[in-house]
Amino acid sequence: MDIITLEDLKQFKMDFLEEMKTVIGQGKQNETTDWLRSAAVRKMLNISPGTLQNLRVNGTLPFRKIGGTMFYSKAEIEKLLKGK
Repeated sequence: MDIITLEDLKQFKMDFLEEMKTVIGQGKQNETTDWLRSAAVRKMLNISPGTLQNLRVNGTLPFRKIGGTMFYSKAEIEKLLKGK
């Protein structure tokens, strides 16, 4: 029978946290290339904030709202550009 000490638990916690940081960091790299914020979309499409809002409202450009930030799929923007 093995006895787990407080020091063993602390080491496990540190190892676990480091592993989670690595996993989350890899996920962020993929997300940033697939999803763009409003400012990047406006710059890419050369449009005003009002025009971007109209594209959201009429459903032309799908988006996701996380917290108070709008995110747009890069693939959807590319489809919109090809459709013009």
